[in-house]
Amino acid sequence: MMGSAVSILFVLVGLSVPIAAVLGILALVLAWMYSPMPLHRALGDIYWTNSTDFILVAIPLFIMMGEILLRSGIAERMYGALSKWLSWLPGGLMHSNVGACTLFAATSGSSIATAATVGTVAIPQARKGGYNERLFLGTLAAGGTLGILIPPSINMIVYGLLTNTSVPQLYLAGFVPGLMLAGLFMVTVLIACLIRPAWGGRPERSSWADRLASLPDLIPPMLIFLAVVGSIYAGLATPTEAASLGVVAALLLAAVNRRLNWEMLMQCLEGTMRTTAMVMMIVLAAMFLNFVLSVIGLTQLLTDFILGLGLSPMQTMAVIILGFLVLGCFMEAFSLLLIATPLVAPIVSSLGFDLVWFGILMMLLLETALITPPIGVNLYVIQGVRGRGPMNDVIIGSLPFVGAMLVMIVALVLWPEIALWLPQKFG
Repeated sequence: MMGSAVSILFVLVGLSVPIAAVLGILALVLAWMYSPMPLHRALGDIYWTNSTDFILVAIPLFIMMGEILLRSGIAERMYGALSKWLSWLPGGLMHSNVGACTLFAATSGSSIATAATVGTVAIPQARKGGYNERLFLGTLAAGGTLGILIPPSINMIVYGLLTNTSVPQLYLAGFVPGLMLAGLFMVTVLIACLIRPAWGGRPERSSWADRLASLPDLIPPMLIFLAVVGSIYAGLATPTEAASLGVVAALLLAAVNRRLNWEMLMQCLEGTMRTTAMVMMIVLAAMFLNFVLSVIGLTQLLTDFILGLGLSPMQTMAVIILGFLVLGCFMEAFSLLLIATPLVAPIVSSLGFDLVWFGILMMLLLETALITPPIGVNLYVIQGVRGRGPMNDVIIGSLPFVGAMLVMIVALVLWPEIALWLPQKFG
């Protein structure tokens, strides 16, 4: 049964079938092969029940918020301000890339939106400043992954829905690992540029007067972050309601910046609808697949098999991590989250691991999948924004940051309190 499921999955992915169709076809074929009941008759009920789940409304709202920030010029001014504060470090604007991705991740909830937005602003500066282009592109691809780890995060909402885990708890758990990973990215740049000073480009100097004058450009993302995350922890809003507050705050800021007009709104709405349709098709197909896997007993079969290996909990976790790292090379991160979570979460829970902690570990593993070839989505996003040169430049430039992610994964496994300290203290 497991062999059939994996074979069908990889054949469909290898044929470049859209991932929503892959999940749906896999579910229907497994139901036909292994279930005595016509499971396809439950499709309508499953789709309706899950598509009307209130927490999923947060997804299009976060997507729309990112679209507004992208088209209102807020991201461009934020990048300019950070460049004045961070460009004096060895590596110059590459530190601004990471810093801008960190700030934008705290407002958009999406890795793709983070990479695309900051990349659009930053990439023209690479040649102008004399930077090593590969490493410069790598900072953008890796920095963009922070969108699914630093709250608010769309992927955390989906994980919480699939595992019945508190989304506010997951958000609290993501803060420290997210900031630590951003710090590791900056250390990676620092080490590379100390070894090869020419990679760091021409140093840019800013006076303290310029730095202080740029501070107002950092206020808008901070305000949106406070509106979204602050309202959740103040008990004023659920994650979905907080996402709607974020949209309102983004619209108000766009109006203040005199960028709010009908043309911009239509572009935002069109982009939101396109992305939401894609995401929701994948989510709903994954829900039906999870139902089929449960009914035919594949989930329990996999749980019994892994537990029957006689490995210790930590050895089992190492196998799970290795499996995610391998699968992440061949599957898109969001699809991997939807397929693997229902299979792995029961095993993790039965071994006594905290599902909030595992949620953060999974976000790190998915981040790694975003920049590992051949299916690393952020690699293609950055190459698309760049619009020229070989794809290998982005891949090679991202490899040092894959190493930084592996260091963070090991640290989180060895010291779970990195993720659990804030939820235990304030949850």
